[in-house]
Amino acid sequence: MKRLDHASAAMDVSALEAVKSDDRLNSYHISLYTALLYYGNGIQKIPFHASRRKLMGFSRIKSGATYHKCMRELISYGYLSYDPSFHPQLGSRIVLTGTTAESDVDR
Repeated sequence: MKRLDHASAAMDVSALEAVKSDDRLNSYHISLYTALLYYGNGIQKIPFHASRRKLMGFSRIKSGATYHKCMRELISYGYLSYDPSFHPQLGSRIVLTGTTAESDVDR
């Protein structure tokens, strides 16, 4: 198990609090977002790379369709930006952005 510092852990908790209060998200969204926090070390605004296979494994999402639907909705809700790489070893470029004022109006 990897060890997190206090600042990273506090950011993870605040990010999960925002996700928890969003009624548009279901358990698949939250599981995928938790996987993104894990692979991104909870750091917002800094790009990291993660593969679909790793994210699906960590989040326990078995269906590719469910993964892509949840990812598309997290992007549209303003939780992250996503640049697909189509390269299995490199992984897609992801930036955790948190929620935006626009997405908060939709609630």
